[in-house]
Amino acid sequence: MDFSLTPEQEAIRETADRFAREKLAPRYLDCAASGRLDRDLLQEMGALGLIAPDLPEEHGGYGLDGMTSGLIVEALAYGDFNMAYIPLLTGLSGRILCDHGMPELVGQWVPKLVSGEALIGLALTEPRGGTDAANLQLRAEKQGNSSYRLNGEKTSISLSDQADLFVVFARTGDSDEGAKGVSAFLVPMDLPGISRSHFDDFGSESVGRGSLFFDDVDVPAENLLGREGGGFYQVMQGFDYSRALIGLQCVAAAQASLDESWAHVQERRAFDRPLAEFQGVSFPLSEGETFMHAARLMCYETLWLRDNGQPHTDKAAMCKWYAPKMAVDVIHNCLLIHGHAGYSKDSPHQQRLRDVIGLEIGDGTSQISKLIIAREKIGNVAVQYR
Repeated sequence: MDFSLTPEQEAIRETADRFAREKLAPRYLDCAASGRLDRDLLQEMGALGLIAPDLPEEHGGYGLDGMTSGLIVEALAYGDFNMAYIPLLTGLSGRILCDHGMPELVGQWVPKLVSGEALIGLALTEPRGGTDAANLQLRAEKQGNSSYRLNGEKTSISLSDQADLFVVFARTGDSDEGAKGVSAFLVPMDLPGISRSHFDDFGSESVGRGSLFFDDVDVPAENLLGREGGGFYQVMQGFDYSRALIGLQCVAAAQASLDESWAHVQERRAFDRPLAEFQGVSFPLSEGETFMHAARLMCYETLWLRDNGQPHTDKAAMCKWYAPKMAVDVIHNCLLIHGHAGYSKDSPHQQRLRDVIGLEIGDGTSQISKLIIAREKIGNVAVQYR
């Protein structure tokens, strides 16, 4: 396994890193305080080719591999954890659109997504359960051959009040069909009958989270993505990829806090000595570097396996539970090393800590990740039904 980067990957990473440090990092706290993503910055990201570069070239993307996308997400998250979520979410939702959407629909939307002109979200979770993702109640009733009528609610949805369109998963089959009765639709948010809410969350304020309400919303039949009943499997195929990207997103946030903390302990003095001379200070930072290096390599390996067509479901699940957990611990230690200055809302450490905690929950809890790992090792005997 060779993790050396190509000249093209090095150049792309350098571009993303420069943009993150010069444009994203200085506005990180302000964007969080505003509770909105900066659309101008998004379009700058798009102009640099940093949004969903893995989407196919024939649809307006760049056709780059997963490893390159991971390098971009990692570089962006170093400057702003939340802005880095956009390439990840656009890649996941955009891939479903590219692979299963009608050509006219793909041509209309994908170039806008890649350029940062439009934002897309993924609407899967419902009030009755987040982890039990296939247990959907939102209905899509076919109206002749022209449209589907949507009724129901989605909740805990990222970009709930900012996205221009969503890939919405709805039940078209009987309730006892489970995942087999779920279909996917591309739904613009300006259709009549849609309303949205915004939650007051602990972190990731600039991305935001909330509910979507569908009251007799007529969606054109051509907005069905793929075949009826195939929607749940379409999104599940992308989660192994997104879990590795989430891991790198968390690693980058922790690395930013580590770098700032190493500089701080060399400059700050106590008892006439730099803090760095005290092992009680330097050892937690050394441990953090080790944890983040291990998590980063785990994510790189997962992306390498994906790009080379090899199984990686268990590795992706490891990325999803290990990287957020370790990043939370590392950022917490960095905050404490900065003392009350780290506790202040003027500090990026507290914002990173709150942001990363959200990904210990969203996109799959640690318990689900561990269950996936166990299932990959010993099969369905790892799944207990009552």
